[in-house]
Amino acid sequence: MARLGIVAEMGSETRVAATPATVRQLLALGYEVVVEKGAGESASFPDDAYTAAGALVVGPDEAWASDVVLRINPPSEDEIGRLADGATLIGMLSPGLRPDLVEALAARPITALALDAVPRISRAQSMDVLSSMANIAGYRAVIEAAHEFGRFFTGQVTAAGKVPPAKVLVAGAGVAGLAAIGAASSLGAIVRATDPRPEVADQVKSIGGTYLKVEAAEEMASADGYAKATSEAYNRRAAEIYSEQARDVDIIITTALIPGRPAPKLLTAEDVAAMKPGSVIVDMAAGQGGNVEGSVAGERVVTDNGVVILGYTDLPARLPAQASQLYGTNMLNLLKLLTKAKDGQLRIDFDDVVQRSVTVVRDGEKTWPPPPVQVSAASAVKSAAAGEGQRPSGGAAAKKGPSRGGKAAVIVGGIAVLFGINAVAPAPLPQHFTVLLLSIVVGFYVIGKVHHSLHTPLMSVTNAISGIIVVGALLQVTSGNLATQIIAAVAVLLASINIFGGFSVTRRMLAMFSKGDKGHD
Repeated sequence: MARLGIVAEMGSETRVAATPATVRQLLALGYEVVVEKGAGESASFPDDAYTAAGALVVGPDEAWASDVVLRINPPSEDEIGRLADGATLIGMLSPGLRPDLVEALAARPITALALDAVPRISRAQSMDVLSSMANIAGYRAVIEAAHEFGRFFTGQVTAAGKVPPAKVLVAGAGVAGLAAIGAASSLGAIVRATDPRPEVADQVKSIGGTYLKVEAAEEMASADGYAKATSEAYNRRAAEIYSEQARDVDIIITTALIPGRPAPKLLTAEDVAAMKPGSVIVDMAAGQGGNVEGSVAGERVVTDNGVVILGYTDLPARLPAQASQLYGTNMLNLLKLLTKAKDGQLRIDFDDVVQRSVTVVRDGEKTWPPPPVQVSAASAVKSAAAGEGQRPSGGAAAKKGPSRGGKAAVIVGGIAVLFGINAVAPAPLPQHFTVLLLSIVVGFYVIGKVHHSLHTPLMSVTNAISGIIVVGALLQVTSGNLATQIIAAVAVLLASINIFGGFSVTRRMLAMFSKGDKGHD
């Protein structure tokens, strides 16, 4: 059984790498869990809560001497020296931006895992700490902006006059940007958003924002879930849009980051100078160079024309309880992957793309950077457009399905079989067989013509079956046999309920994802 240590963070960090709730689950994986005294105090998790969860509260030296050490921020040189030989360190190490840290970790006979290097693939979403923290940061950015703005976000009509709604521009529609768009829209602001990836337009619209498309020759589709570097033509047109918006909006929130590179500059000093006095900018990329000229990491800056620029780098830490819970859950999910036997022994499998991606150092050997992981995140519209005008040749065409001639042959063959059965089968079998075939054909085409957006594939199949039943039962209702008439009537009723009920449920589900008109009276 390995000992797992949760250490306290340094400086002004308020989060903690595990909460009492996740400690219980770590114990279930077979680990012995120790917590450094006071590690969770800033996040409102007292030592007593960890003790009640089953952990042992210890001093800092004992916590750092654990077999597995969990933390949030990258360790200092002194902290690396406190790790035991053969220990495993897990935290947000930013290996792509901290080559010096990678070298320092590789100088020790230890293993280091970067939780912030989890690839953006479906099965790794539960471990994606960057998305978890970005979601909190985007929400908190709007709260900070609202505090500095000091005015209504939503429009107001009062006896004393009309107050217009605030106008907010969000640069970048990743996880943080979408969280900011949703929060600002919920507060009643007019929200606009930019992003080089066209596939995010529907996401922006679905949460109340307006997508400002940058008209450029290239399509900035993402291949790995992240935005990529843009072209000169795109940058020129985007700069024009930012200049136009800076003169009009009240609040700008920038979230643009490119993995492994300094943050791109989006707003110039001239753009900031053109903003109205009292406007607010939140530069969420300030910690990596900033998207805004004049922003300073970790500081609040007021320009000569009265624009407030917030370069806070601790936005998730300003909601420490929720941030710690989400971070702790991401950490727990990674440890579940590394401890499949639940025996308290951490094992790294380099054949697993997730485990390989997060491993920065293994037993003192540098393993960073990992092999690239390609994830197709391009829009379906683009994929469809790319295929237009291209005729597949040979085998490719054959794989798409039977030709028109083949379909006609199948239909003719079916009709021949039908007449053959009717010619030799005793009554009333031919009549029933004809009704069955007609019911299948009519039912399939009636339901099959419904647009796919109106029902799920599973529901379309059940509705097709119900359509077959309805058509067949309607033909049997006129039968001279009373029992047949009753059974057919019941079949029509039940199948109709299934069809109408299915579409009703689908309509309610679609309504959950659409923002209807709420009236303007």
